[in-house]
Amino acid sequence: MNIVRKEFSLVLIFYVFMGILYYAALVIDIGIRTQHWAVLLNYSLKALLTIPIWWLFFKQLDHISIWKKGLLHLVAMPLFTYIWIVIYYALCDRLGIFRFRGSREVWDFYLTTSFYCIQFGIFHLYVYSKQLKAQELLAAELSKLNMQSELSALKAQLNPHFLYNVFNTINAAIPTTAKNARNMVNELSDLFRYQLKASREELVPVREEIEFVRKYLDLEKERFSERLHYEINVDSETQEELIPPIIIQPIVENAIKHGLSSLIEGGIIKIDVHRYKSMLQFSICDTGRGIGSKGKGELLDKGVGLSNTNERLLKMYGTSLKLTNNKPRGLCVSFSIPLRKEIQEQ
Repeated sequence: MNIVRKEFSLVLIFYVFMGILYYAALVIDIGIRTQHWAVLLNYSLKALLTIPIWWLFFKQLDHISIWKKGLLHLVAMPLFTYIWIVIYYALCDRLGIFRFRGSREVWDFYLTTSFYCIQFGIFHLYVYSKQLKAQELLAAELSKLNMQSELSALKAQLNPHFLYNVFNTINAAIPTTAKNARNMVNELSDLFRYQLKASREELVPVREEIEFVRKYLDLEKERFSERLHYEINVDSETQEELIPPIIIQPIVENAIKHGLSSLIEGGIIKIDVHRYKSMLQFSICDTGRGIGSKGKGELLDKGVGLSNTNERLLKMYGTSLKLTNNKPRGLCVSFSIPLRKEIQEQ
């Protein structure tokens, strides 16, 4: 609220300053006379015309490049000036307020065009400085997270080969007839191997993340037996898209732990990954107990797996998890990630 008040005060100061300059131009033209109503009408009308243009550029078209905005300003600027001239002159003539006439009318065109350029130039500069500051803060946060990840990776690398050797030893000790047990050990070994890779790499292909989730679900299915079923649908064109590692598994784990494990009949987990326009969309739905609207907020705030995943998405992409009710029962967790080429273009 304080920031909004500060921004409004700065805009007001700018308008007062420009009003004083316009008043000075009137005095120079016609001598020492009070033309307060002309100045007030002038900048009140400019403010009203500024609002829809500001909304267009900084709300609706905020995502487009500054070069495209510049080209649009070349259209908006003369339109702004023309509309202001028509309305301002009509009101001045009707209300008997002094205005420039004859050859002096060129000053209104010049001053209004200059006002537009200065005003929106300041607006863009202010927004750019805010975005730059936000990016610097985000970079500092990511740097801190990277340092923590590197520390985690160092801890995980204490002797990973020892861990793999233990898995191999256990696997060799299991009788060849116990094929299911051997497969479980192999899958568990693959999970640890992927987690070690995730601590070293920032992005992995979708197919590797999905394979990791599939192995995790297979191991959980050994524990829950027929109480757990899953379905994974991934568009073929998304297989090689790069995403943060271990971004889906915490959501799946949460669905099993809080949604399905307490149900006698168990349930189904459905994972969908598909591309929509310039986004990669993920949906993880379960047929578990579900959760009320109040509990959804608490789940994101207090649930370790979901809160960490949500924080990663916010810091990396500016997106967040969306929690909705599944039908007829359960919870759906969805999120979107910009395609890598879209990020590079920006």
